[in-house]
Amino acid sequence: MKLFFYLLSSFGILLSSFAAEQRPNIIFILADDLGQMDIGAFNPKTFYETPNIDSLAKRGMKFTQGYAACCVCSPTRGSIMSGRYPPRFGITNFIGGARSGKLLPPPNVDHLPLAEVTIAESLRDSGYATFFAGKWHLGNAGFMPADQGFSNEAKAGAAAKSDRKDDPKHTDAITSAAIQFISEHKDKPFYAYLPFHAPHVPIGARADLVEKWTEKAKHAPADAWGKERENQVRLVQNNPVYAAMLEQFDSAIGRILAAVEQNGIAQKTIIVFMSDNGGLATAEGHPTSNLPLRAGKGWPYEGGVREPLIVVAPNITKPGSVCDSPVISTDFYPTLLQLAGLDLKPQQHLDGVSFLPLLKGETASRGKPLFWHYPHYANQGGPPCGTIRDGDWKLIEWYEDGALELYNIAQDNGEKNNLAAQQPDKVKELHAKLIDWRKEVGALMPTPNPDFKQSRVKTRKSK
Repeated sequence: MKLFFYLLSSFGILLSSFAAEQRPNIIFILADDLGQMDIGAFNPKTFYETPNIDSLAKRGMKFTQGYAACCVCSPTRGSIMSGRYPPRFGITNFIGGARSGKLLPPPNVDHLPLAEVTIAESLRDSGYATFFAGKWHLGNAGFMPADQGFSNEAKAGAAAKSDRKDDPKHTDAITSAAIQFISEHKDKPFYAYLPFHAPHVPIGARADLVEKWTEKAKHAPADAWGKERENQVRLVQNNPVYAAMLEQFDSAIGRILAAVEQNGIAQKTIIVFMSDNGGLATAEGHPTSNLPLRAGKGWPYEGGVREPLIVVAPNITKPGSVCDSPVISTDFYPTLLQLAGLDLKPQQHLDGVSFLPLLKGETASRGKPLFWHYPHYANQGGPPCGTIRDGDWKLIEWYEDGALELYNIAQDNGEKNNLAAQQPDKVKELHAKLIDWRKEVGALMPTPNPDFKQSRVKTRKSK
């Protein structure tokens, strides 16, 4: 009898091992401050050239309404790792942000708590080799990628010694490390998380690319500017250095795609592409424009939170398909679990909703609103605010004075027509939902700044 149970147990282990080896690989590429309108697949009129990213859209599904969970980086990155909204894990601004104004921002945790069971940990514990190379920005010693489920961490990017003249954003170094990992792990399932530094400021690229785009920029539209409150906002795309940086980034993605093909794993490799927040249009050099989307990084408007999201899932997504249903960065965790053939873990990815049905081409609703909480002053000019999107309606609450703005995104994705005065019942309904959500997630609110009249605005450079 003991022999029977031993053989049965051994057979079960073999089946489990076999199932693990049949699971798909996952490559998650995260850009830094890349606007949706920077990408040709989303904006045929873009000044930039992104053929390799565009090829992803041809191979998979393009999400026209893919959202980051915050208008700045660290909170969104935490939401991808945890499947939870930023207020739940305490990172509601980029780590290191310290700007104040009429209000004092609440505390901002300087690391992703180890209590959060990340998507990397879940995949690792299910037999995946996990890999990280690039920009973490979720904590330092004791809270690094290796502490959050990444067994293989490349010394690429800022930690690597690279020729900054040829690779100022570490794009090529990150890519080379990723290609090596892919080649070494092609025979078993892997999860490679590649958060690049590009195209975050300071902008920079190879000299030959800058020279090329400087010549092309001579034929681009002249600078044009608008206003977002007291801030200048760029209305055209014509920055040659930014364009060169995007070309270097796009070429890096092409190298990764080529490595997947050369290693014979294209049909069993899922690729996710997204940005952590919108393009930078209102400060720090104003390198790009997000029009027709309003504003950009640091703002709750569509230009700040709507991202270029593409998912390639062989044998699941129809090549060249387009999805107009809203999804948000908390949703990756459950979606990737299901794509990997694993059970959902709803107590971990508490706020995430799997969009696997959408990837299959099915008509499906997320079933609950999207929420944002940003109780800080952005380096890009955006004041503290909260936001809800429910169906086509989007409400923004400004915490300084309680002002409310209401937009119908389906009819007005540029958020030009504030309907709050015409739709008081909808404002009341959405505001109540936003308040209830803040209570549910334990969102901390800013408080009056008693020294505001005498103090100068303090800031740190964004990362």
